[in-house]
Amino acid sequence: KQYGSALQYADDKLKADKNFVLAAIKQEGSSALEFADKKLKGDKEVVLLAVKQYGSALQYADDKLKADKDVVLGAVKQEGSAFQYADDQLKSDKDVVLAVVKQDASFLKRADEKLKADKDVVLAAVKKEASVLEFANDKLKADKEIILAAVKQDASTLRFANEKLKSDKEVVLTAVKKDASTLQYADDQLKADKDVVLAAVKQDGSTLHYANKKLKADKEVVLAAVKQDGYALEYADKKLRANKKIVLTAVKQSGSALVAANKKLRADKKIVLTAIKKDASTLQDADKKLKADKEVVLTALKKDGLAIQYADKKLRANKKIVLVAVKQYGHALEYADKKLKANKKIVLT
Repeated sequence: KQYGSALQYADDKLKADKNFVLAAIKQEGSSALEFADKKLKGDKEVVLLAVKQYGSALQYADDKLKADKDVVLGAVKQEGSAFQYADDQLKSDKDVVLAVVKQDASFLKRADEKLKADKDVVLAAVKKEASVLEFANDKLKADKEIILAAVKQDASTLRFANEKLKSDKEVVLTAVKKDASTLQYADDQLKADKDVVLAAVKQDGSTLHYANKKLKADKEVVLAAVKQDGYALEYADKKLRANKKIVLTAVKQSGSALVAANKKLRADKKIVLTAIKKDASTLQDADKKLKADKEVVLTALKKDGLAIQYADKKLRANKKIVLVAVKQYGHALEYADKKLKANKKIVLT
C-alpha cells in the first residue's frame, strides 16, 4: 500500500499516529515525514528512519533533531547534500564532515577552514574525488601521503601540490605513469631526470615538449618518444632531427613527422617513401627533387590521388601519373595540367 504521498491528505489523527507514519516512511520516506504531525517530526526514531532512507528528509525534522549528531550522521551518510539542513554547530563537526565528504567530496570546498586543514577529512575527500585537493589547506598540499593518494586517482592534481612535492621523484613518477602530460607540472629538476622523462614519453611521446633541453638531445629519450608519437620529432634537438634512425622511426609511426626532419633527410628517398606510405599528404614536405620522382609520386597517388597537388609541375602534366591520381580520387583532376583536363579518357576515368 502506498502510504507516503497519501499522508498529505490523511486525517490529522493518522498524521499523528506513530505506527502509521513509520509505515508511511518505509514506503516513501521524505514526503511522509513532510506531512507528519509536528510532534513526530521531533521523534528521533521516526526521523532517523526517514533520513536513513532519504537523507534530505532532514529538512522536515524538528530543529532540535537537526542538531542531533546521530540524526545528522544518518542523513549525510545516505545523502551528502542533506548537510545543508543540519544545525550550524554540526557543520564544523569532524565526524559529520567526514561522512559528508565520503559521500560528496566536493563539499570540501565549503567546509570550515579548520577541517580543510584536517588530514583525515582531506584524505577521505581526495580518495573520493582527487580534484578537491585544490580546496585543501596549503599545509596538506605539502603532505606526501595526501598528494600520492590524489595523483594515484587523478594525476593532474599534481598541479595543486606543494613545490617541494613537485620535485619528489616518487610523486612525479606516480603521476606521469598515470598521465604523462603531468610532466609539465614537475619541478625543472625532474624534467631533467631521465627516468621520469622516459616514463612520460613512453606513454605519450609529445611530452618530450616538457623535457629539459639536455634530454631533448638524448638519443634514447627521443627514440622512445618518436616510437610512441612520431610527431614528437618536432621537439627533439636539431642534431637528432638529422639522425636517420630516429627520423625513420618517427615517420614509420607518423608520416607527418617528415616536416620536422632535417632538410637533408627530407631528400632521402627511403625516408620519404616510408612517410608517404603512412600519409600521402607528406609529399608536400619532401625535397623538391623527390616531388619530381615518379616512384615517390606514384606511391603517394596510389594512397591518395589528391597528393598530386604536391607533385612537380612536370608530373602533373604526365598522362600516366594523372590517370593514377584520378582513378584513386576523381577530384584530383583539379590539380592536373590544363592540357590533360581536356583529355576524354582522363576526365571519364
